[in-house]
Amino acid sequence: MKVEFYGVRGSTPTPGKNTLIFGGNTSCVYICLETGEDVVLDSGTGIIALGDRLEKTSGPINILLTHNHWDHIQGFPYFKPIFQAERDIVIVPGEVDCDDKDAILTQMSGSTHPVKFQQLPANIKVDAEKSQLSHFEIPGFKVSTQRLNHPDGGTAYCLMAEGKKVAYVTDNELNAPNVKHTSWQQWLEFIADADMLIHDAQYIEADLPLKLGWGHSTFSEVARLACEAKVKNLYIISHDPARTDEELLFEEQKLQVEYNNKLNIFCAREGTVVDLAKKNTAQQVKVTP
Repeated sequence: MKVEFYGVRGSTPTPGKNTLIFGGNTSCVYICLETGEDVVLDSGTGIIALGDRLEKTSGPINILLTHNHWDHIQGFPYFKPIFQAERDIVIVPGEVDCDDKDAILTQMSGSTHPVKFQQLPANIKVDAEKSQLSHFEIPGFKVSTQRLNHPDGGTAYCLMAEGKKVAYVTDNELNAPNVKHTSWQQWLEFIADADMLIHDAQYIEADLPLKLGWGHSTFSEVARLACEAKVKNLYIISHDPARTDEELLFEEQKLQVEYNNKLNIFCAREGTVVDLAKKNTAQQVKVTP
């Protein structure tokens, strides 16, 4: 199983000299198996580069969305496979609070986009029924779900395949001051013993209390959760758009020193691949087109 990071930024894309190391595209993670089966997690601007790769293939595409906030769907109108005639694309939306589970499509309507979603030649299905299930399967993967603590709702996913467990939990506020869908203990049970946890930590302590209730966690909270759950590798995602490469390197190094020999911790970098089949799962290599 290979996990590839195509977009790791939260809230809004951030091109520029201060984001060259970690990248500026918004959330998109791609998982592919030795058997060739694969899945796409979220559809931020990172999915655009992934589309350049997947348009050269012909198989069905499964996209699991955490929720409909802009940074998780905004790359979809520029995802090349949606313009391929008869290409099968199935989208599982997160369990959002509002009745707009097809927002990934309807963003391409009205006066907001020149090509309307009704004009797309691909066979696109939004499978809203799966977003209501605690367990389901897609080709190659067994999937379990958990509600996110995030404004407007959303869904976290655990994916099991080839004897590996990957938990994708973004955007999520572990210590939300308002009503929580999922408690700390429930998160521990959900991600327990995962080979990889991908979790957002958009904030540092200095961002609080102003941003309490905004739906994100801090670096220290996420590292503590991962350690308690005996996760093998933690990859922090949804980097704050104002967080520079230098600042992210500082936070990463601080956690690596604190959790040395207990947990592999990284701030996720756009354009890297983690091969979970290898003994040293902390190894990262550049994505090849």
